[in-house]
Amino acid sequence: MNMLVDGEWRVDAYESTTDDGEFDRQETAFRGWVGGDGVREGANPDPDSAFSVEPGRYHLYICRACPWAHRAAMTRALKGLEDVVSLSLVEPVRIDDGWEFSEEYPDPLFDEPYLRDIYTRADPEFTGRVTVPVLWDKQEETIVNNESREIMRMLNVAFDDLAERDVDLWPGEHRQEVERLIDEIYEPINNGVYRAGFAGSQAAYDRAVNELFDALDEYEELLGDQRYLAGDVLTEADVAMFVTLVRFDHVYHTHFKCNRRAIHEYPNLWNYTKELSQLPGVAETVNVQHIVEHYYRSHGDVNPSRLVPTGPEIDFTEPHDRARLPGGPPADLADAAAPADD
Repeated sequence: MNMLVDGEWRVDAYESTTDDGEFDRQETAFRGWVGGDGVREGANPDPDSAFSVEPGRYHLYICRACPWAHRAAMTRALKGLEDVVSLSLVEPVRIDDGWEFSEEYPDPLFDEPYLRDIYTRADPEFTGRVTVPVLWDKQEETIVNNESREIMRMLNVAFDDLAERDVDLWPGEHRQEVERLIDEIYEPINNGVYRAGFAGSQAAYDRAVNELFDALDEYEELLGDQRYLAGDVLTEADVAMFVTLVRFDHVYHTHFKCNRRAIHEYPNLWNYTKELSQLPGVAETVNVQHIVEHYYRSHGDVNPSRLVPTGPEIDFTEPHDRARLPGGPPADLADAAAPADD
């Protein structure tokens, strides 16, 4: 994979698989925090890395294709933070030069051509992969954080008083459960599809696929008895799960060879995915065209022809059956989703 080394762009400088063919994801580098609350264990080791909460001060760089960036964009939408934290896109296809800006998707802050230029603005000697999402501080002109889980938490907690909607995705009585769930779904599901798709050996692929579908089977059963992962309330864990499920049938099933079963063939996971997709603001964060183009055109090692398939036809707007279970979305989301009176 390509990356920055001492501030210089290098091609094939990062080996993404281990000697036994396992996909190896590099850790994120910028770990500052906005606000002082909502810090998970092991994060924000430097108290001087805290940034104050101010409307209009921060900007979120994302790609609609990326599930990690999608976590941040979806949290921003559910909370109603569109007027508080600005957002812009990079091009969906990423090849030798990494994430690019373009005439259609320009850099609104500095008019840079590449996202890597944003990284070197923050640290001219930066070494590491250039990833999305990126939370940028316009005042200090630096990257606050590029770890999706932590950006999701900051948007939910630190910006709560500025949010348009009263939506808490990390409710006090469920916090330990949410942390456990996010940890538990990460390796077999969120990262599991990548472990399968980028596996460099049959054994590594088999391990990843078996763990992935064992986990999907487990959550299919769980969601038969409860509305959301943590019970009857919507949480960050559901955001983390949704961004993988919504991409699954279009790209992971075929492109990453996770084809034992499609999500629309799981009754509970499929209806759960449709309900989350239909929450206010969420559909606007999903761009299937960007998702499909990114995976099939960017991964030349997986898809050398770079041909983009025309299917499958998946309708996330179909009615779901989740109202049969106790609980539901927060009132502000439920009210926004309710049809207007005649």
